[in-house]
Amino acid sequence: MTFIIRSALVKNRSLWLPGLSAVRAISSPGGPTPPFTTLSVSQPATAVTHIELHRPEKRNAMNKAFWREMVECFTQIAEDPDCRVVVVSGAGEVFTAGIDLMDMASEVLQPEVDDMARTSWNMRRIIAKYQETFSVIERCPKPVVVAVQGACVGGGVDLITACDIRLCTQDAWFQVKEVDIGLAADVGTLQRLPKVIGSRSLVNELALTARKMYADEAKESGLVSRVFPDKEAMLAGALEMAGEIAGRSPVAVQGTKVNLIYSRDHSVAEGLNYMATWNMSMLQTDDVMKSAAASMEKKSPKTITFSKL
Repeated sequence: MTFIIRSALVKNRSLWLPGLSAVRAISSPGGPTPPFTTLSVSQPATAVTHIELHRPEKRNAMNKAFWREMVECFTQIAEDPDCRVVVVSGAGEVFTAGIDLMDMASEVLQPEVDDMARTSWNMRRIIAKYQETFSVIERCPKPVVVAVQGACVGGGVDLITACDIRLCTQDAWFQVKEVDIGLAADVGTLQRLPKVIGSRSLVNELALTARKMYADEAKESGLVSRVFPDKEAMLAGALEMAGEIAGRSPVAVQGTKVNLIYSRDHSVAEGLNYMATWNMSMLQTDDVMKSAAASMEKKSPKTITFSKL
């Protein structure tokens, strides 16, 4: 699997920042990257991996294959030394319509008939498996930038809240849709969204009413950090941001992500203790001296050659 993913990432390795051709390349209708059937994987710039949800004819709805393929893809990317940052986007006019109910109904809505205890244990296993699809994004030490255009519904909100940086277009809208189909969101939104948006009241409103949140409100609430006029501008911005991240020390960048997530879920004292333990070894890297020297010489970190991690 690692070989297959790396084979898909051999184009344009000489690029640090994307030109218009790179932006157009990652948004072209090339189809999924084998062996995947729902994802297109490419490398539009050096050390930047682009993952595109690629079922545009189904509004990128999340079928059974998608939930499995995301885990396989991010597990490999987490260990790929040629990747330092990931950009996630959706093919077509919308980011995702959420779960593909027609494809998933047999497993989720019609479990095998058995006694209540065994049926419940099996359902718990299924839910935990689907939770892993987005938890693997959060656990990936490489920063993940997600770019959203059009609709981001249901499972799409689960996905983006597991990412590190969220961007969107002016026509984007977000919807925690699950209560409208008779269930509580169970693969990450209710756990991560309250830590992304500062207002618990707003989170409750969105989750309990299933109303749409549009781009300006998403920016104001902190769900996204930037809003772009259209998809092409957003992808250019995402790639530029990814290039800036990829140009820094991977030891520093990945350590920063790991510690940000740890601190989010622990007290300040616990976070500081974890940070001290982390850096007692991570400070012993040549990257620190290289970066300090470049800073003193007023050079960009992107002029430094950092070893792969």
